[in-house]
Amino acid sequence: MNARALKNNDQGAIPGSASADAITAEVPDLSVLGTTALLFEAPGMTMTLETQQRIWALSERTSAWPEIREAVSGMNNLMLVFRQPPRDLNGLRQRLVETWTSIQPRSLEGRTLELPVVYGGEGGPHMADVVAHTGLSIDEIVAIHSAPTYPVYALGSHPGYCYLGGMDPRIATPRRKAPVLSIPGGAVSIGGFQTGVSASTGPSGWNTIGTTRMVFFDPTREMPALLQPGDRVRFRVEKVIR
Repeated sequence: MNARALKNNDQGAIPGSASADAITAEVPDLSVLGTTALLFEAPGMTMTLETQQRIWALSERTSAWPEIREAVSGMNNLMLVFRQPPRDLNGLRQRLVETWTSIQPRSLEGRTLELPVVYGGEGGPHMADVVAHTGLSIDEIVAIHSAPTYPVYALGSHPGYCYLGGMDPRIATPRRKAPVLSIPGGAVSIGGFQTGVSASTGPSGWNTIGTTRMVFFDPTREMPALLQPGDRVRFRVEKVIR
């Protein structure tokens, strides 16, 4: 099962640093998904690597619980799929919150992948919108976007798509009011305070600023998804089209 129930993060959710004490001081949000699953959403409105590492740790811990068939990490959340409807749902909720309170961040040491990106032009049709919203020039946006090494927080949305953390808030741009019906695989986009790369052709409400030729999902490979949580991505500027 894919982690499709990802916590929304537009410009109302501002990323920042948060200590473990601050994270555990707030109460997580728990939502029942029918009779088959439960969604755990980390407390607070920040998206930090530390919080995501705690989600990874919680996923590892709960996947060993006998009543859990699958634990699926999302962006700041965790979906638990039951083997059968739990008899004591309140007890499960309490155990989950207690585990979150005490659990330590889990560091996943993955690989770093460099992606060559052509910014702007036909492959970056919404660059002008990001320029208009941020007040920055194309060159400034490209420099800011390509500077970090982005950790892969989670996979979801569609096969091979990865949600990245660590984008500079100076280039944050709200998601589009009207989604684009089709963007190609390899589209590099900004949505709120997040950035990501589309793994295949499909609709998107994000602002596409460039494109890369990398293949992110191939069902014939032993590991179909190119990237996994804990991996890191660097965007290398191949060309800027103004």
